[in-house]
Amino acid sequence: MEKPVTLDAPLTSLPGIGPQRAALFARLNVRTVGELLRLYPRTYEDRTRLVSVASLEAGTPACFEAAVVTTPRTNRIPKPGSRMLEVTKFTVADDTGRLNLTFFNAAHSAGALRVGERYCFYGVLTGDFAAYGMTNPLFEPCDGPARVTRRILPVYPLTAGLTNSMVLRAQAQAVSRCAGLLPETLPPELLRRYGLCGAAEACREIHCPTSAAALGRAQRRLVFEEFFLFSAALAIVRSRRTAHSCPAWQTELTPFFAALPFRLTGAQQRAVDDICADVRTGRPMSRLVQGDVGSGKTMVAAAAACLAAKNGVQTALLAPTEILARQHFDRLAPLFEGLGIRTVLLTGQMGAAQKRSAREAAELGLADVVIGTHALLTEQTRFARLGMVIADEQHRFGVAQRAALCAKGTQPHLLLLSATPIPRTLALIVYGDLDVSVVDELPPGREPVETFLVDERYRARLNAFVRKQAAEGHQSFIVCPAVEDDGGDGGETLKAAEQWAQTLQDYVFPNLRVALLHGKMKGAEKEAVMASFAAGEADILVATTVIEVGVDVPNATLMVIENADRFGLSQLHQLRGRVGRGSAKAWCVLVSDNKNTETRQRLRTLCGTNDGFRIAEADLQQRGPGDFFGSRQHGLPVFRVGDLATDLAVLRQAQEAAAQLISQDRPLPSPLAQAIESLLAGNADTLN
Repeated sequence: MEKPVTLDAPLTSLPGIGPQRAALFARLNVRTVGELLRLYPRTYEDRTRLVSVASLEAGTPACFEAAVVTTPRTNRIPKPGSRMLEVTKFTVADDTGRLNLTFFNAAHSAGALRVGERYCFYGVLTGDFAAYGMTNPLFEPCDGPARVTRRILPVYPLTAGLTNSMVLRAQAQAVSRCAGLLPETLPPELLRRYGLCGAAEACREIHCPTSAAALGRAQRRLVFEEFFLFSAALAIVRSRRTAHSCPAWQTELTPFFAALPFRLTGAQQRAVDDICADVRTGRPMSRLVQGDVGSGKTMVAAAAACLAAKNGVQTALLAPTEILARQHFDRLAPLFEGLGIRTVLLTGQMGAAQKRSAREAAELGLADVVIGTHALLTEQTRFARLGMVIADEQHRFGVAQRAALCAKGTQPHLLLLSATPIPRTLALIVYGDLDVSVVDELPPGREPVETFLVDERYRARLNAFVRKQAAEGHQSFIVCPAVEDDGGDGGETLKAAEQWAQTLQDYVFPNLRVALLHGKMKGAEKEAVMASFAAGEADILVATTVIEVGVDVPNATLMVIENADRFGLSQLHQLRGRVGRGSAKAWCVLVSDNKNTETRQRLRTLCGTNDGFRIAEADLQQRGPGDFFGSRQHGLPVFRVGDLATDLAVLRQAQEAAAQLISQDRPLPSPLAQAIESLLAGNADTLN
């Protein structure tokens, strides 16, 4: 009788898994039987369709039944400096034809074959009409169990030393013993309403599918469950936030609007109205203002800071870089001064006396608005009455950093700014616990940046255009995908910023001033280079994507992006947003020699529109969601089975179901509550 195994039991509880093999699974973060069951296949091979020998196609994996018609014979061939190479050959046949099979170093396996017996084989046909054959196919008796043929075979994530066959055997043991022990996290009414199978059936079919239809049902159940749990967790986070209270604010902004030298766009005004509505409720605001590059999010933030000052509390405006913090200070301080709002700057690069003065102003309440970098987060920085926290380019900050700044006040309002347009569906996942305002209009007078796609044949004309911009007193960005030349990999030659800047200065533009900026430079050095370029002390800035965010040089009119095919559309759009920020006409030139039709079509998407949200939708379809954030720390949740690019219909259903369930404000079933709390505990960096 088999010894009972629990979900929490170590992998060594399963037959065939000793300490060494368990250590291999541990590399995949699988240490218990329950974690093994949650190690889902990354893809599947459909081996259910049997073809005849005559129907086999070269290069296409296939299953076929055939009888062994010649006795397997093994020859041993000496190999220099190694053991003998064993080559076993024989012939199989069905009613449509014959096929020669060859096994290398597999005489023992091939020796199990018997002349006259029928077997099911799986492999890839190679060769041509003169000598077709198959090497090392998998096989098993036709009257035996379907282990490697005649089935849908899961293909798992692996690590060195761990084969797919090993994982398959372990999963078969785990499924047979423990699938029925899995808790049912989804309430019965959800299973009925959305036609979902139970947890145990989903587990069995995802690992040991009995048919394509059954596998599809299992996948849909697991995708729904994953999206549902995440959406429910976000809804709970939102409900916990709204449970807090704070004073309701007065929202008179007439003096602010009168002080502006321009009228807000309709989109800006709607965002300001959203903020006013939030701060009147008596609950802490948690709002994201998501807007395209150059859409005027800073003025929306200024209105929020003005509201705070008029209600007797301070604002902390957090920026990711020194130059962006100074940029905000230079732009906002004169505006606020005219409104009687006192503003100070606090950055790490300031002198000790300047920092001490700024911190004293914040702590004594002498400053209404404190604009700064990470220096705002240190213990030495304290506030008298912090009531509004604004984080610009918010994805550059972790959840813990924003929480640390908010902790310097008592239930302050939180306003996040993002210049990374993302599709609404993706925003509901990434920012599902926030209220979202979209600023989707450009201020009057801003001309759209014209974008062109060229290859190296246009290099001379492009260089002439760079010279023309400089002659007219304007500046150019030239962005490279790499910092330095690593010798190449035999493929497309990548422009490296260091070498390309030197080449441009020495040979192409010897009469122009070429500066260099990349991510490997020290922070102070990067800030100095960028400040120098912003001050007009260089005609051309050769850079990596370090200039993607927060650089405002109104005099820059040309953005050249080398090897543009190496960037995602959203990233290209962010880079393009660094020009066209003044009144002069601006251009973006994408340089790529990549001839792939899909790649060039992708790049032409950027040439056809300046709408960041349309570009984001295209990027989501073409590259998936990862391109928007680059890493987990920037807010993108990691899903085991769900795909934000392809499972949108299931995502919407799961979000609808989660919102409805949480809004009922009644105790959740124990397995569901435990699953959500576990998710909240394990995703502190993703769930705010």
